[in-house]
Amino acid sequence: MSEIELSAGTIEYRDTGGDGPVVVLLHGLLMDASLWDAVIDDLSVDHRCVAPTLPLGAHRRAVHADADLSLPGIVQLVAEFLDRLDLNDVTLVGNDTGGAIAQLVIADDAARVGQVVLASCEAFDNIPPGLTGRTLALTGKLSPRMFGLFMQQMRLRPLRRLPIAFGWLTKRGDATTARWVRPVMEQAAIRRDAVRVLRAVMSGTRVLVDVAQHLPQGRLIEVDDSYTLIPLDQPVRFARIIRKFTYAVDLT
Repeated sequence: MSEIELSAGTIEYRDTGGDGPVVVLLHGLLMDASLWDAVIDDLSVDHRCVAPTLPLGAHRRAVHADADLSLPGIVQLVAEFLDRLDLNDVTLVGNDTGGAIAQLVIADDAARVGQVVLASCEAFDNIPPGLTGRTLALTGKLSPRMFGLFMQQMRLRPLRRLPIAFGWLTKRGDATTARWVRPVMEQAAIRRDAVRVLRAVMSGTRVLVDVAQHLPQGRLIEVDDSYTLIPLDQPVRFARIIRKFTYAVDLT
């Protein structure tokens, strides 16, 4: 993993380099860039893949105590990241809350974004989405210490697989989700960041209502045998969809 110092703090990211089309991949709450590992392994043959670990609760480097961790604040962080790496004509890909962030990026300033791929993400007024989202909204009301105690339960696979946790988000990615919960268990500063971001995100539940006007064209592709986290459940299929999208070929 590479690192870059941004206004909010140090951000880790994976960058495969190369001269192919640039794909920037955004993860969701309580996740990190490893969401995209299998997709990147496929795509990096002919794409430059860049996947930042945003301060959304599974990051390993705490951000500054005064960093703006609302969705608009995270959007500004992504824009700063794109600027600092001088990435242009980007295909911005977002899954889960990463999709919400991608929508707000193009609504705010799409100068560096050529196209966007949204996969199983928040939209319109659907924040927080589903049982997992509503559970996260409730846990965000806890103190950082109590949040950490709550998250200790996620050490146990049967509890991680509950619908209120990761059970309805991924069919096959339990080993990855087990890694995602470690930072909040081990670092007080990460627990602080996680609670701050959950509170901020859940307080802005209507930020996506007007974003649809920025998506005048779109194509819907269904991915079978997958839950929300398609990059974990169907990475090869998802990489194929992105590749055909970036090369503007038939997606059927």
